[in-house]
Amino acid sequence: MIAATFGAMARTIATTTTVDREGLLEFLRPRHHVVLLTPRDDGSWQGSPVTSGVDAEGRIVIATYPERAKAANVARHGRASVVVLSEDFNSAWVQVDGDAELLTLPDALEPLVEYFRSISGEHSDWDDYRRAMTEQGKALIRITPTRWSPIATGGFPPRLAGT
Repeated sequence: MIAATFGAMARTIATTTTVDREGLLEFLRPRHHVVLLTPRDDGSWQGSPVTSGVDAEGRIVIATYPERAKAANVARHGRASVVVLSEDFNSAWVQVDGDAELLTLPDALEPLVEYFRSISGEHSDWDDYRRAMTEQGKALIRITPTRWSPIATGGFPPRLAGT
């Protein structure tokens, strides 16, 4: 039954589109669903589904807490990767690797404001937002892209798309 169901589906061709840095940032800005990958001490990778934005300098920004594994890994190793997904799971995605840094309070406060703006726009009460970030002890991961894959979509190889 499953084979028959999948056999009847329209077959789309997988695509890859190579982009420069500006093309990458244009792709990233409206997309906020990300899987963050940070290196553990043993060489394996720790993955976290997170929300991200892009700051004015073109860095990927992710709010976190300093005691989380992802924060500790970034602080120790200074690098991270993200897989940025589109709203529609079957749509375009890209992997970005880069140099990463962890900002903690008080240095993280204004970058956290920029993080919020990059995802949600203006807040109704910035003083309240800053107070909440301070009370929660928030931190911010910033990733400067150094390498990225082509923007890709899933699908069949061209040789199978027409069958």
